[in-house]
Amino acid sequence: MTSIEVQDLTKEFGGRRAVDRLTVRVQPGRVTGFLGPNGAGKSTTMRLVLGLDRPTAGSATIGGRPYATLHEPLRHVGALLDAQAAHGSRTARDHLRVLAASNRIPDRRADEVLEETGLASVARRRVRTYSLGMRQRLGIAAALLGDPEVVMLDEPSNGLDPEGIVWIRRLLRRLAQEGRTVLVSSHLMNETASFADHLVVLGRGRLLADTPMRDFIHARVQPRVRIRTTDPGALESTLARHGHDAQEHPDGHWTVQDARVDDIGRIASAAGVPVLELAAEEGTLEQAYFDLTGAETEFTAQHQEA
Repeated sequence: MTSIEVQDLTKEFGGRRAVDRLTVRVQPGRVTGFLGPNGAGKSTTMRLVLGLDRPTAGSATIGGRPYATLHEPLRHVGALLDAQAAHGSRTARDHLRVLAASNRIPDRRADEVLEETGLASVARRRVRTYSLGMRQRLGIAAALLGDPEVVMLDEPSNGLDPEGIVWIRRLLRRLAQEGRTVLVSSHLMNETASFADHLVVLGRGRLLADTPMRDFIHARVQPRVRIRTTDPGALESTLARHGHDAQEHPDGHWTVQDARVDDIGRIASAAGVPVLELAAEEGTLEQAYFDLTGAETEFTAQHQEA
């Protein structure tokens, strides 16, 4: 199947380097989340892959070929970069039929992707009457039009209602299961965690991480154990004897940092400490992301004094 390959990719705007010697391979059969702070170079990288900008140095190819050399490119690559791209005076169906004709894709495919994206009932309405969420669905329909092996989406959940967010998760997973290469740029950490298998993280145009999502989290967030007891004094002293520092919370539960649930359970059981609750607290993608990118953010709000 087809992969996206970026080699020493560099893009400068004036004296500013938006993408800095980036080398990465986005592989088929998985959903790759593309993360980074504002100004990290994610959108520029996607534009370079799609031939919308010219690199200062390096290369970006799809299946070993630059996008500009692909014959009937919608059959190879589907992309959503801007949900406002469709002409407002056209109907959704006509918008897709024009795109289909430009790549010798049968008209029936427009109706198929309208059905798949939930827009069949409004296919003959003009795009200017669409909500943001509907425009997002139309952009995704356009990306799927040529049944491509590579799908690139920038913030696809933007404007979608809860049902739409569940739908896009399922769609992304299905595309990857079919062996396609799926690259999704997003600022929503919880949402990315729900669909991504692999992560590529940028900071100030440089590659910060290229790793499976679980490995990314586990490498940066210490495991924690949540425990609740009727005898907090005995719990605290028992854990302290075994080198664990436990923190009590207002609702009565305790958190043990850098610990495994099996170990804490054995310690409490051996000491006869009554346990009402014992659970592992998994690290989140958001925690791991901020641990990595805290120094790479170009635009940050000032902390406000209470």
